[in-house]
Amino acid sequence: MPEKRVSRWYFGGIASCGAACCTHPLDLIKVHLQTQQEVKLRMTGMAVSVVRHQGVLALYSGLSASLCRQISYSMTRFAIYETVRDTMTSGNQGPIPFYQKVLLAAFGGLIGGFMGTPADMVNVRMQNDVKLPPQLRRNYAHVLDGLIRVWKEEGLRKLFSGATMASSRGAMVTVGQLSCYDQAKQLVLGTGDMSDNIATHFLASLIAGGCATVLCQPLDVMKTRLMNSKGEYRGVVHCLTDTARLGPLAFYKGLVPAGIRLIPHTVLTFVFLEQLRIHFGILSCDLRGSST
Repeated sequence: MPEKRVSRWYFGGIASCGAACCTHPLDLIKVHLQTQQEVKLRMTGMAVSVVRHQGVLALYSGLSASLCRQISYSMTRFAIYETVRDTMTSGNQGPIPFYQKVLLAAFGGLIGGFMGTPADMVNVRMQNDVKLPPQLRRNYAHVLDGLIRVWKEEGLRKLFSGATMASSRGAMVTVGQLSCYDQAKQLVLGTGDMSDNIATHFLASLIAGGCATVLCQPLDVMKTRLMNSKGEYRGVVHCLTDTARLGPLAFYKGLVPAGIRLIPHTVLTFVFLEQLRIHFGILSCDLRGSST
């Protein structure tokens, strides 16, 4: 009886942390572009400005918060999605329908987005700190310092500022990444022209990254503005109307760097995840084709 390996529940978080280490500079530039009140610099100009004024290491500002966010956010959404999906497809049952994948991914993303909100907020603030005047910088030493200071100085509720946007974005990006990856991989393998190897994983994750970028960019812009605010927004609706006054394209500010960051991040995450599954996953019998 052929055997296959199934991912462990925490593999998604580990894979996402590995991807975040590679793509963090692109994420930082994306945050800088989104928090501009007027479009003054493009992607390359922003990168050059950060390096010129702060040094190369400034591109990794907030890395500890980014890793903390992946552990809380990505580990939660991957654990929910993959655990439930594998349970539903156990035995002789084939792959679940795409609409069920979408619903499951949205649910996992909502929970994961909420769980990752505190670390995400500190991540945004630490990344944005490098472009502020010295007197306005928050100067968090690391993610734990940021979390503790926000709690003490601004209250527990502030740690979940932007949680609505973070959860909504988490749902959208998880739909784009996890459900679209699963479906794309299923379709590619269904052609019979490619096997379950790194080329298939790369192609499927490339498709998933493009879908996730388009789906989540408007929510990503609003989430960044809410988390980086100092009280100028009364809530989500106020942020929505204020951003809308800048024109429809304001919701897609930083789309190119977002895609340049999210697509490689998605590709690396799934490539790492599949390698973890292949080499360290849980062995299980593939019962498809058996009569029991």
